[in-house]
Amino acid sequence: MYKLTDNLAIIQTVDYFTPIVDDPYAFGQIAVANALSDVYAMGGKPITAMNIVCFPSKTMDISVLGEILSGGLDKLKEAEVTLVGGHSVDDLELKYGLSVTGVIHPEKVILNSGAKPGDKLILTKPLGTGIINTAIKANMADADAVAAVTEQMTMLNNKASEIMQEIGVHACTDVTGFGLLGHACEMIQSGEVGLEIDHTTLPIFPKAIEFAQMGLIPAGTYRNRDFRSAMVNFASGVPDWISDVLFDPQTSGGLIISVSDEKAQTLLTRLHDAGLIQSAIIGKVTNQSGQIMVQ
Repeated sequence: MYKLTDNLAIIQTVDYFTPIVDDPYAFGQIAVANALSDVYAMGGKPITAMNIVCFPSKTMDISVLGEILSGGLDKLKEAEVTLVGGHSVDDLELKYGLSVTGVIHPEKVILNSGAKPGDKLILTKPLGTGIINTAIKANMADADAVAAVTEQMTMLNNKASEIMQEIGVHACTDVTGFGLLGHACEMIQSGEVGLEIDHTTLPIFPKAIEFAQMGLIPAGTYRNRDFRSAMVNFASGVPDWISDVLFDPQTSGGLIISVSDEKAQTLLTRLHDAGLIQSAIIGKVTNQSGQIMVQ
């Protein structure tokens, strides 16, 4: 974030990755939704974007790129973001994403720190996209699973962002490559508060549960767990696969919102009314400095 005036700051972010679904149009939409998410998590409004393209022109038909860019452009239009340019390079592996510029009032920024003891934690999208995407690559995911995960990954976090700003919250972060627990650790790494997560209330794709129990886990899960395991404890009786889901690297995941107990139910109701029906209260903020307990 860069402060321009007392009333205006810009948020700049960039994200791109390799295809995670077979449909190039859907991949373009997912990449855009994912790239815009950081701006929404801070309470900002994205206004412009630039495409980033790596394309294997010698081995892939250019029509594939056309579909990707078309999906991306349509999602930008939905978000009311203007595409102002971009850059492409010839590469051996296809990659697509965007750099994004958003605006926000400097005094209205929502950071990933600031959670207060007693706050409730709300998650706005289901977990398990990384697990299901791994199954897709292995040709093990059926059409229903692909459709369900694609629908969530292409969904913008704009409605959740607008609602949390109207209600007033203490902290927020989006859930992406570090998994829910990795990003939750970022919320408490200052050491002032801890978190308690109730695994029974987590929204999870049903197929992700099935695949996790089979051991179909992306490599990023193990890296995420190794990096943050010292900050996380699991109560006895919590199934082993829950750890895999909580450290699962997400693509275009939802928001984790820390909100006062008094406002939590109002926020959850507003999210449900806006169509974010899988939003759920998944835990609370505690005084256990720098520690997360999953129970």
